[in-house]
Amino acid sequence: MQEDFRLIVDLVVVLAAAAGGGLLAALLRQPVILGYLVGGAIVGPAGLGLVKELIQVETLAQFGAAFLLFALGVEFSFSELKKVQGISLGGGTLQILSTILITTLISVGVGWVTSPTQGVFLGAILSLSSTAVVLKCLMERNETETAHGRVMLGILVVQDLALGLMLAVLPALNRPSEEIGIAVGIALLKTGLLAAGAVVVGIWIIPPFLRLLARTESRELFLLGTVALCLGIALLTEYMGLSIEMGAFIAGLMISEVEYADQTLTYVEPIRDIFASLFFAAIGMLIDPIFIWNNLELILGLVGLVLLGKFLIVTPLVRAFRYPLKTSLIVGLGLAQIGEFSFVLASKGQVLGLVSRRIYLLILGTTAVTLMITPFVLRLIPVLMNWAETVPWMKSILDGSDEPWEIPENLPTQGHIVVCGYGRVGQNIVKRLQVHNQLVVVIDQSEQAIQQLREAQIPYVYGNAASLHVLESAGVARAKGLAIALPDPMNTRLTLKRALEVAPDLDAIVRATQDKDIELLYQLGAKEVVQPEIETSLELSAHLLTGIGVPMPIIQREIQQIRSSHYADLQPERPAYQISRDLKVAAQDMNSKWFTLPEGSPLVGMTIEETDLRRLTGVSLMAIQRSKGEEIDYPDAQVALETADRLLVVGESDELIAFAELAKGGTAIPSENASCQWLLVPETSLAVGQTLAELHVRRQFGVLIQAIRREGKFIRFPNGQSDVQAGDRSCYVAAFIRSNKRVPGFHRFQK
Repeated sequence: MQEDFRLIVDLVVVLAAAAGGGLLAALLRQPVILGYLVGGAIVGPAGLGLVKELIQVETLAQFGAAFLLFALGVEFSFSELKKVQGISLGGGTLQILSTILITTLISVGVGWVTSPTQGVFLGAILSLSSTAVVLKCLMERNETETAHGRVMLGILVVQDLALGLMLAVLPALNRPSEEIGIAVGIALLKTGLLAAGAVVVGIWIIPPFLRLLARTESRELFLLGTVALCLGIALLTEYMGLSIEMGAFIAGLMISEVEYADQTLTYVEPIRDIFASLFFAAIGMLIDPIFIWNNLELILGLVGLVLLGKFLIVTPLVRAFRYPLKTSLIVGLGLAQIGEFSFVLASKGQVLGLVSRRIYLLILGTTAVTLMITPFVLRLIPVLMNWAETVPWMKSILDGSDEPWEIPENLPTQGHIVVCGYGRVGQNIVKRLQVHNQLVVVIDQSEQAIQQLREAQIPYVYGNAASLHVLESAGVARAKGLAIALPDPMNTRLTLKRALEVAPDLDAIVRATQDKDIELLYQLGAKEVVQPEIETSLELSAHLLTGIGVPMPIIQREIQQIRSSHYADLQPERPAYQISRDLKVAAQDMNSKWFTLPEGSPLVGMTIEETDLRRLTGVSLMAIQRSKGEEIDYPDAQVALETADRLLVVGESDELIAFAELAKGGTAIPSENASCQWLLVPETSLAVGQTLAELHVRRQFGVLIQAIRREGKFIRFPNGQSDVQAGDRSCYVAAFIRSNKRVPGFHRFQK
């Protein structure tokens, strides 16, 4: 076979293997990168040996690394980095340096490498985490705008930025030990000169060049010019003694701030994806399955060391930047893997002779396994956190770490409205409230948002809105209303749930980021749920209908009916199994449990409205499974409970215990015509300091004290020895009244 034609056949074989492996990985819900690696290993020399022109294929695969770095540079966003600049720049840099230092000491100490230089190189590889895998997992769970999501992405951006510097310094590490310092200094000087030149070119040359290409209105010409620019700068850096990948990254950075950056990325992405698959498949061809099998125990041990080591490095660093312990733990677990760009470093390092082939193969195997494990770890995090909430000492540690980071002195004491989230929606809410002279307290955990609030002199609490301590600090118990405009569905649900723990009658308005969350939020106790996309369609249709002559009262009546039905008519049809699945996933994130109603339970025969479960125990009923197999998701208030019903309830651990007691008849429940009222006990009340037995409220007023809220928590079904306290502004007493009117004389209990 002709040599040129042999290369074409090899390329087809490699790309086909990458496509097949990627498809298999996608079907198994694994990162497609793993599929590329496996596909390459199968057709490579250690596998079926189908690829003959290995050197030529690897040479072409370098384009994949170049285009990956180029696209990374184009996507690089200084504005996104600014949102979490403290933890990104400070924490990200410390994480990289700590990983390199610890890895160097350990690898040299146990003899994995023969010199500190090789230890530094190995540490650089281990310091990088996977931007592609972590970002994909966060996007699937809609967590990119959460606190842990922003911190993860901020650190990953700094790691990606550091990759360029690592590639620049890497060739210098191949020098004799006495020359390394000078070589690194020269490499850094070259990088600095290149960066300075890139700034000049990026300001005065690149923008006019791209505008000229765009003016031709030729997609092919624009793409050709962009690729030539990328590869030209990459070759220049190679000529300067740095690396092709470094030059491609700088080329991307030069374009990132130009108005044509998005267009450039759109055009280049298909080429990047093809050559990137070729690159990872070429890496896979270097993997020796027999070697991995023979060293499986060692590789699994290294995987464990990487997961544990990076977790122990990242978690304390995030905590040191005053993030809650829960956020720190999630970030530590989420970044505990080796990234795909480590393949670029490892491949370059082997060529330079910085690591032996054995160490190189161990790196490849360990990296592949950590990438495969990461999606499972990120899915397991909510389960682990819910389990930790059930262990008293863990719960106290997690709750104690969620204290507010900053509370100004000018917070309103009562009659204000709490706004959770100061993004675009939150800012508009605050502006409208201020127009009507309403007092506002904003809760946010973004450094950038808090700085805007400081400058605007708007009262705020710096912290996680889903934290009970933060909500109490914002005065939710004394607020007139609550608006939740958080971008993260999980935090939105937790914030609503915990706010209603503190103030059960609070007028809570919530923005739903997804259609499937609307009923869930209503079930958790929201008075109103707003879905932005649906509201936009209502306003647009109202304008069109007005224009064609439909009377405004009719339009307004129809819109009100749609809102009253929770947008039921406008939501996309979803099969019952999908609704059930989404509900269970959401409940899993919030600490849920299935209970079976026993025969003779006092709840049997009562409607959900009559049970008043949220007021009485704090739980929210999300679903009912009948004994005959019927499932009722998001049951309405008029659904009656039956014997042997399985109830899916959401709540804190003590709330679930209280519900279990109530369901099996361990405590009394209100009579048929009973209603529930919450009364605040001020410090001046005569009841303060007395026990319930001493107060005789049941005998004097015909009421039963069923629960006491103190410091944001329930004391459920208190006995006669329970005392009444004051001084805590969120201290409430639940009393069941024998009529729907206030009991005469019972108001004296508050005085």
